[in-house]
Amino acid sequence: MHSSAPRSPMFPDAISSGTPPVESPMSIDAHRQREVKWMALLPIVPPSQARRNKKVKRLLLDGVPSSVRYLVWCHLSDSKARAIPGVYARLGKRQRVPAFSDIEKDAKTYFPDQAQLHPFDGPLVSLLQAYLNMVPDIQYSSGLTSIAGHLLLLSPEEDAFWIFASMMDAHLRPYFSANTIQLEVDAALLSRAIEANDPAVCKKLYVTLSMAPSAIAKSWFSTLFVGTLPVDYLHRIWDVFLYEGVTLLFRVGLALVQCVRHLLLQATSEEAAMEFLVHPPLASLPSTADAFLNQALMMKLRDDDVRKQRIKMEAQIKRQTQSRTNGSSGMQTASISLPKAS
Repeated sequence: MHSSAPRSPMFPDAISSGTPPVESPMSIDAHRQREVKWMALLPIVPPSQARRNKKVKRLLLDGVPSSVRYLVWCHLSDSKARAIPGVYARLGKRQRVPAFSDIEKDAKTYFPDQAQLHPFDGPLVSLLQAYLNMVPDIQYSSGLTSIAGHLLLLSPEEDAFWIFASMMDAHLRPYFSANTIQLEVDAALLSRAIEANDPAVCKKLYVTLSMAPSAIAKSWFSTLFVGTLPVDYLHRIWDVFLYEGVTLLFRVGLALVQCVRHLLLQATSEEAAMEFLVHPPLASLPSTADAFLNQALMMKLRDDDVRKQRIKMEAQIKRQTQSRTNGSSGMQTASISLPKAS
């Protein structure tokens, strides 16, 4: 069952794409220097201030060594501040959530070769069972399995749970809540951003192929690009996402569109275009994870405009969908159900 003792990271090969390149002596030395810098910086920057610290941002852009990535993610998510001793274990003892069988099925689907995923006490099933018990307004989807499973690549189980909870609260929870329309809002904003960056691709996707903006956004945003990007690219995106927040997801989406632009313009069906967007050929991506991150960061997008437009468009979509949702949509904050102290 659950334990607060560190475990080995799970699923080392589950969503990896390709073999990482062999590092040269020079790159190994640079790796060690970055490691030293991170280990010196983390103790002096409080987690609650990390996302406002320019030194942290500079180090993030320079690179996060795999040896300290888990510690950096803990720091950026401030997960230790919300961790309550004993809560994770008690959540795991609660009655099974309605989505339990779906979690089991998706865990086996996404991580089929991992013997650790026992149906009853595997870390991925246990983590999501605990989280959905704690936050009952969340609607289960396979994207939660993707995100939680990837966290377990690097983190001990209980630590992964609190990082996951922190990420959800800070950035992702509205995508999975029955009481919000955030995914519709961000899908519309993404389509506008694609139009501003590449009108030809925008016309092809949304006019010629009649693709629904929400289909593209959901495939990317509700999975944090797990399954879309190679694992080393994904790590670099998550490094900066935990600092920048949701606006980075738009930049990554725009970069992916740019990478597969020629394929999208040649696509003859919605299914073909979605395949290129959700599973871009490796040959279409930049040769390194850092090159892809840099491409995303250079996309034409004003982060402040995105934040302001999210608020305006939320109100607009609420009005448009009021009759459909009986006026119940909105960015409501639902209760969190924690076990009582024993």
